[in-house]
Amino acid sequence: MGYTFDDVAVVMGTYNEEEAVATVVSDIEEVTDGRAEVICVDGSSDCTPDIAREHGATVVRQRPQGYGVAVREAVLTPDRPVVVTTDCDDTYPMEQLPAFLDAINEGYDVVSGDRLYHGAEAMPAFNRFGNAAFAALASILMGTRVHDTTTGMRAYRRELLHDIEWTENTGLSAELLIRPLMRDYRVRELPIAYRERAGETKLDPIEGGAAIAKSIVKVCLEERTGLR
Repeated sequence: MGYTFDDVAVVMGTYNEEEAVATVVSDIEEVTDGRAEVICVDGSSDCTPDIAREHGATVVRQRPQGYGVAVREAVLTPDRPVVVTTDCDDTYPMEQLPAFLDAINEGYDVVSGDRLYHGAEAMPAFNRFGNAAFAALASILMGTRVHDTTTGMRAYRRELLHDIEWTENTGLSAELLIRPLMRDYRVRELPIAYRERAGETKLDPIEGGAAIAKSIVKVCLEERTGLR
């Protein structure tokens, strides 16, 4: 028998997302009939954690230390066997959660949302170009074609998340895809719709982009050589 939403935790790092958190958590509740666990690892200075709790999420408070630190805590916290990541900016389609769960039930270890497949018109052009460049760089270094290395929406088998040591911060999204691929886990990219974000982005596109590119190179070389 396959996994159901009773076996799913949807997790996210949150930082001052009071404009979107209610919508995101409510969408998860609606799509999963309230059966999925929702966890926010939060370092906000606004009302984000209070709103998340009011809508049924479990909130783990954390001193702000960057995107990857929060998401790493989020993916390692649940006890449920399927862990789904998302961002708390209302850009990701929670209505596609059933498709992600179906793919896990088909035997995939990681199901990764491909934002660029449909064009991602809601994404700023500079970001679209950067994300395509990250995917091209990772594809060359891995020798395996990938289309979106930095998506925030993925489903994982919990044991994989605990079997691999995660090291990156800004580049954690790429690492969460690259290491499983290079260790021969079963990975599927699933096209997803991408919406315009609610609220302001926290990532500087130049500084953040450089950090992500550096992480991609570092992680690929580590996996190729077995050295850290």
